[in-house]
Amino acid sequence: MPIFKIGRNTRKKGEEAEQIAAKYLADQGYEILERNFRCKVGEIDVIARHRGELAFVEVRSRHSAGALDPIHSIDRKKQRKIIRTAEVYLSRHFQTPPFCRFDVLIVTLGNPPSMELVPNAFDGSGFP
Repeated sequence: MPIFKIGRNTRKKGEEAEQIAAKYLADQGYEILERNFRCKVGEIDVIARHRGELAFVEVRSRHSAGALDPIHSIDRKKQRKIIRTAEVYLSRHFQTPPFCRFDVLIVTLGNPPSMELVPNAFDGSGFP
């Protein structure tokens, strides 16, 4: 029996945040190529083309602007996991990989929701 279970409500709110994020990114000129790319290594929330670059976007949500900043939950271990997952995606879809970056989009759920986009939130170089 798992020690920690993600509740249906938490999962539903996460899915809602990802829906909002995808629409926001499209409105900002991102061409959404794939959502929720999964492989053995991990998952990437959104993969998009933006201004000639491939953006791997991690979506984080919070319920109020006063809540802890979710960007702090993307530690080096999580970054490495995202980078390795991106490498799998690139190996499956490109013979010669394009220039890539790692963005973070923070969605504050509310009415209306607000977004904070952090392009190049972390550097993918230096990792195997």
